[in-house]
Amino acid sequence: MSEETKEIIEETSSAAEEAGRNKKEKKSFLSDNAVEILVAIFLGITALLTAWASWIGSLHGGNQATNYTTSNNLASEGNSEYNAGMQLYLSDLMAWNTMMEYAFDKTLAEAEGNSIEANLIQEKLDNYIVQNSSIILINAFNSMTEDMESPFEVPGMMDEYFTDANALLAESREYLEQGKQDNAHGDAYNLVNVIYSVVLFMLGIVGIFKKIPNRTAVLIIAVVGLIGATIYMCTIPMPTGFDFASYFAGN
Repeated sequence: MSEETKEIIEETSSAAEEAGRNKKEKKSFLSDNAVEILVAIFLGITALLTAWASWIGSLHGGNQATNYTTSNNLASEGNSEYNAGMQLYLSDLMAWNTMMEYAFDKTLAEAEGNSIEANLIQEKLDNYIVQNSSIILINAFNSMTEDMESPFEVPGMMDEYFTDANALLAESREYLEQGKQDNAHGDAYNLVNVIYSVVLFMLGIVGIFKKIPNRTAVLIIAVVGLIGATIYMCTIPMPTGFDFASYFAGN
Protein backbone atom coordinates (compact mmCIF):
# COMPACT_ATOMS: atom_id res chain seq x y z
CA MET A 1 0.00 0.00 0.00
CA SER A 2 1.45 3.35 -1.05
CA GLU A 3 1.95 6.31 1.28
CA GLU A 4 -0.63 8.32 -0.59
CA THR A 5 -3.23 5.62 -0.07
CA LYS A 6 -2.46 5.49 3.67
CA GLU A 7 -2.84 9.26 3.96
CA ILE A 8 -6.19 9.13 2.17
CA ILE A 9 -7.42 6.36 4.50
CA GLU A 10 -6.28 8.27 7.60
CA GLU A 11 -7.94 11.46 6.41
CA THR A 12 -11.13 9.56 5.69
CA SER A 13 -11.06 7.95 9.15
CA SER A 14 -10.48 11.29 10.88
CA ALA A 15 -13.31 12.85 8.96
CA ALA A 16 -15.59 10.00 9.93
CA GLU A 17 -14.68 10.34 13.61
CA GLU A 18 -15.26 14.09 13.49
CA ALA A 19 -18.61 13.56 11.82
CA GLY A 20 -19.51 11.02 14.49
CA ARG A 21 -18.64 13.47 17.28
CA ASN A 22 -20.62 16.23 15.62
CA LYS A 23 -23.56 13.87 15.23
CA LYS A 24 -23.43 12.96 18.93
CA GLU A 25 -23.26 16.61 19.94
CA LYS A 26 -26.23 17.39 17.74
CA LYS A 27 -28.17 14.66 19.53
CA SER A 28 -27.51 16.29 22.92
CA PHE A 29 -30.62 17.77 24.58
CA LEU A 30 -28.89 21.01 25.69
CA SER A 31 -25.89 22.95 24.59
CA ASP A 32 -23.10 24.20 26.85
CA ASN A 33 -24.46 27.72 26.76
CA ALA A 34 -28.01 26.60 27.55
CA VAL A 35 -26.83 24.51 30.49
CA GLU A 36 -24.85 27.40 31.95
CA ILE A 37 -27.84 29.75 31.65
CA LEU A 38 -30.19 27.25 33.29
CA VAL A 39 -27.71 26.61 36.10
CA ALA A 40 -27.46 30.34 36.78
CA ILE A 41 -31.24 30.71 36.79
CA PHE A 42 -31.83 27.77 39.13
CA LEU A 43 -29.01 28.87 41.40
CA GLY A 44 -30.73 32.22 41.86
CA ILE A 45 -34.15 30.63 42.43
CA THR A 46 -32.76 28.12 44.93
CA ALA A 47 -30.89 30.84 46.82
CA LEU A 48 -34.06 32.93 47.14
CA LEU A 49 -36.13 29.94 48.26
CA THR A 50 -33.44 28.96 50.77
CA ALA A 51 -33.53 32.45 52.27
CA TRP A 52 -37.35 32.33 52.41
CA ALA A 53 -37.38 28.90 54.10
CA SER A 54 -34.77 30.05 56.64
CA TRP A 55 -36.82 33.15 57.49
CA ILE A 56 -40.13 31.30 57.87
CA GLY A 57 -38.42 28.56 59.87
CA SER A 58 -37.00 31.17 62.25
CA LEU A 59 -40.47 32.69 62.67
CA HIS A 60 -41.79 29.26 63.62
CA GLY A 61 -38.94 28.98 66.11
CA GLY A 62 -39.84 32.36 67.60
CA ASN A 63 -43.49 31.35 67.92
CA GLN A 64 -42.44 28.09 69.51
CA ALA A 65 -40.42 29.90 72.19
CA THR A 66 -43.25 32.38 72.81
CA ASN A 67 -45.87 29.63 73.09
CA TYR A 68 -43.73 27.54 75.43
CA THR A 69 -43.07 30.57 77.64
CA THR A 70 -46.76 31.49 77.71
CA SER A 71 -47.68 27.88 78.47
CA ASN A 72 -45.25 27.76 81.39
CA ASN A 73 -46.56 31.07 82.78
CA LEU A 74 -50.17 29.92 82.52
CA ALA A 75 -49.30 26.58 84.10
CA SER A 76 -47.65 28.40 86.98
CA GLU A 77 -50.70 30.62 87.44
CA GLY A 78 -52.98 27.58 87.17
CA ASN A 79 -51.04 25.75 89.88
CA SER A 80 -51.25 28.81 92.11
CA GLU A 81 -54.99 29.00 91.55
CA TYR A 82 -55.28 25.29 92.26
CA ASN A 83 -53.47 25.73 95.57
CA ALA A 84 -55.72 28.69 96.39
CA GLY A 85 -58.79 26.60 95.54
CA MET A 86 -57.55 23.77 97.75
CA GLN A 87 -56.98 26.18 100.63
CA LEU A 88 -60.49 27.59 100.17
CA TYR A 89 -61.92 24.08 100.15
CA LEU A 90 -60.09 23.18 103.38
CA SER A 91 -61.26 26.44 104.95
CA ASP A 92 -64.87 25.68 104.02
CA LEU A 93 -64.48 22.13 105.31
CA MET A 94 -63.25 23.41 108.66
CA ALA A 95 -66.06 25.96 108.71
CA TRP A 96 -68.59 23.22 107.99
CA ASN A 97 -67.26 21.12 110.87
CA THR A 98 -67.54 24.12 113.22
CA MET A 99 -71.08 24.80 112.00
CA MET A 100 -71.99 21.19 112.72
CA GLU A 101 -70.76 21.68 116.28
CA TYR A 102 -72.91 24.82 116.64
CA ALA A 103 -75.89 22.91 115.22
CA PHE A 104 -75.33 20.09 117.68
CA ASP A 105 -75.16 22.53 120.62
CA LYS A 106 -78.35 24.16 119.42
CA THR A 107 -80.08 20.80 119.24
CA LEU A 108 -79.05 20.02 122.82
CA ALA A 109 -80.29 23.42 124.03
CA GLU A 110 -83.62 22.88 122.31
CA ALA A 111 -83.85 19.38 123.79
CA GLU A 112 -83.31 20.89 127.26
CA GLY A 113 -85.99 23.50 126.61
CA ASN A 114 -83.47 26.36 126.79
CA SER A 115 -84.79 28.53 123.97
CA ILE A 116 -82.64 31.52 124.93
CA GLU A 117 -79.47 29.46 124.61
CA ALA A 118 -80.73 27.96 121.37
CA ASN A 119 -81.38 31.41 119.92
CA LEU A 120 -77.92 32.62 120.95
CA ILE A 121 -76.31 29.59 119.32
CA GLN A 122 -78.35 30.21 116.15
CA GLU A 123 -77.19 33.82 116.08
CA LYS A 124 -73.59 32.71 116.48
CA LEU A 125 -74.12 30.17 113.72
CA ASP A 126 -75.55 32.74 111.32
CA ASN A 127 -72.67 35.15 111.97
CA TYR A 128 -70.12 32.38 111.60
CA ILE A 129 -71.58 31.32 108.27
CA VAL A 130 -71.40 34.87 106.91
CA GLN A 131 -67.86 35.51 108.18
CA ASN A 132 -66.23 32.16 107.46
CA SER A 133 -68.02 30.60 104.49
CA SER A 134 -67.11 31.17 100.85
CA ILE A 135 -69.73 32.00 98.25
CA ILE A 136 -69.25 28.45 96.95
CA LEU A 137 -70.24 26.96 100.29
CA ILE A 138 -73.19 29.35 100.71
CA ASN A 139 -74.50 28.49 97.24
CA ALA A 140 -74.10 24.81 98.06
CA PHE A 141 -76.19 25.34 101.20
CA ASN A 142 -78.97 26.78 99.08
CA SER A 143 -78.74 23.86 96.62
CA MET A 144 -78.91 21.08 99.21
CA THR A 145 -81.80 18.63 99.08
CA GLU A 146 -83.37 16.83 102.03
CA ASP A 147 -81.48 13.61 101.39
CA MET A 148 -78.09 15.39 101.57
CA GLU A 149 -76.18 15.57 104.83
CA SER A 150 -73.45 17.90 103.60
CA PRO A 151 -73.19 20.76 101.09
CA PHE A 152 -70.16 18.97 99.65
CA GLU A 153 -72.58 16.37 98.26
CA VAL A 154 -74.08 18.93 95.86
CA PRO A 155 -73.15 17.88 92.28
CA GLY A 156 -70.39 20.03 90.78
CA MET A 157 -69.75 21.87 94.04
CA MET A 158 -66.16 20.62 94.35
CA ASP A 159 -65.34 21.65 90.76
CA GLU A 160 -66.17 25.28 91.56
CA TYR A 161 -63.12 25.54 93.82
CA PHE A 162 -60.87 24.82 90.84
CA THR A 163 -62.73 26.59 88.01
CA ASP A 164 -60.06 29.27 87.49
CA ALA A 165 -57.25 26.74 87.88
CA ASN A 166 -58.74 24.36 85.33
CA ALA A 167 -59.31 27.20 82.85
CA LEU A 168 -55.69 28.38 83.14
CA LEU A 169 -54.29 24.87 82.89
CA ALA A 170 -56.44 24.14 79.83
CA GLU A 171 -55.20 27.34 78.18
CA SER A 172 -51.65 26.35 79.10
CA ARG A 173 -52.09 23.00 77.33
CA GLU A 174 -53.40 24.77 74.23
CA TYR A 175 -50.31 26.97 74.04
CA LEU A 176 -48.12 23.92 74.65
CA GLU A 177 -49.73 22.07 71.74
CA GLN A 178 -49.33 25.13 69.55
CA GLY A 179 -45.67 25.29 70.53
CA LYS A 180 -45.25 21.63 69.58
CA GLN A 181 -46.81 22.33 66.18
CA ASP A 182 -44.49 25.31 65.65
CA ASN A 183 -41.56 23.08 66.57
CA ALA A 184 -42.66 20.44 64.04
CA HIS A 185 -43.18 23.06 61.33
CA GLY A 186 -39.79 24.60 62.07
CA ASP A 187 -38.17 21.17 61.74
CA ALA A 188 -39.96 20.71 58.41
CA TYR A 189 -38.52 24.00 57.12
CA ASN A 190 -35.07 22.88 58.28
CA LEU A 191 -35.51 19.74 56.17
CA VAL A 192 -36.44 21.92 53.19
CA ASN A 193 -33.27 23.94 53.74
CA VAL A 194 -31.22 20.75 53.77
CA ILE A 195 -32.71 19.69 50.43
CA TYR A 196 -32.08 23.16 48.98
CA SER A 197 -28.46 22.91 50.16
CA VAL A 198 -28.09 19.63 48.27
CA VAL A 199 -29.65 21.26 45.21
CA LEU A 200 -27.19 24.16 45.44
CA PHE A 201 -24.32 21.67 45.69
CA MET A 202 -25.47 19.75 42.64
CA LEU A 203 -25.94 22.93 40.63
CA GLY A 204 -22.46 23.99 41.67
CA ILE A 205 -20.81 20.83 40.36
CA VAL A 206 -22.58 20.82 36.99
CA GLY A 207 -19.62 22.63 35.42
CA ILE A 208 -17.20 19.92 36.56
CA PHE A 209 -18.59 17.47 34.04
CA LYS A 210 -17.25 17.97 30.50
CA LYS A 211 -19.81 15.97 28.58
CA ILE A 212 -23.18 17.57 27.93
CA PRO A 213 -25.25 14.45 28.78
CA ASN A 214 -23.63 14.25 32.21
CA ARG A 215 -24.23 17.93 32.85
CA THR A 216 -27.83 17.61 31.76
CA ALA A 217 -28.40 14.59 34.01
CA VAL A 218 -27.03 16.38 37.10
CA LEU A 219 -29.04 19.50 36.25
CA ILE A 220 -32.25 17.50 35.89
CA ILE A 221 -31.70 15.76 39.25
CA ALA A 222 -31.09 19.13 40.91
CA VAL A 223 -34.23 20.63 39.36
CA VAL A 224 -36.32 17.65 40.47
CA GLY A 225 -35.01 18.13 44.01
CA LEU A 226 -35.78 21.84 43.83
CA ILE A 227 -39.35 21.27 42.64
CA GLY A 228 -39.97 18.50 45.19
CA ALA A 229 -38.68 20.58 48.12
CA THR A 230 -40.74 23.58 47.00
CA ILE A 231 -43.93 21.53 46.74
CA TYR A 232 -43.29 20.09 50.20
CA MET A 233 -42.62 23.56 51.60
CA CYS A 234 -45.95 24.79 50.26
CA THR A 235 -47.73 22.12 52.33
CA ILE A 236 -46.23 23.41 55.60
CA PRO A 237 -48.51 25.94 57.39
CA MET A 238 -47.26 29.48 57.77
CA PRO A 239 -46.51 30.82 61.27
CA THR A 240 -49.55 31.85 63.31
CA GLY A 241 -50.43 35.48 62.68
CA PHE A 242 -48.02 35.80 59.77
CA ASP A 243 -48.76 38.74 57.49
CA PHE A 244 -46.16 39.47 54.81
CA ALA A 245 -47.62 42.90 54.05
CA SER A 246 -47.21 43.98 57.67
CA TYR A 247 -43.40 43.98 57.27
CA PHE A 248 -43.70 46.77 54.71
CA ALA A 249 -46.44 48.78 56.42
CA GLY A 250 -45.50 52.10 57.94
CA ASN A 251 -45.28 52.47 61.69
